[in-house]
Amino acid sequence: MAEVLVRYFAAAAEAAGRDEELLTASTVGELHDTLLASYPALAPVLAKGSFLVDGVVTRDPARALRGQVDVLPPFSGG
Repeated sequence: MAEVLVRYFAAAAEAAGRDEELLTASTVGELHDTLLASYPALAPVLAKGSFLVDGVVTRDPARALRGQVDVLPPFSGG
């Protein structure tokens, strides 16, 4: 497992009660499970949001993590 900087934005930051922290996870799936266990209020954000890993938006639980990952709430545009 690797230590990654997790940054939270908008509703994700509100639900986690912080803007960023260091966590240990190797994949998006591991991080997802860690976040749900630590911050149950993140459940609705994670259900519809996504992760930004290496500049790519993903929800793939097998995606490997490196130094930083952003937790993004669902966005709407128009």
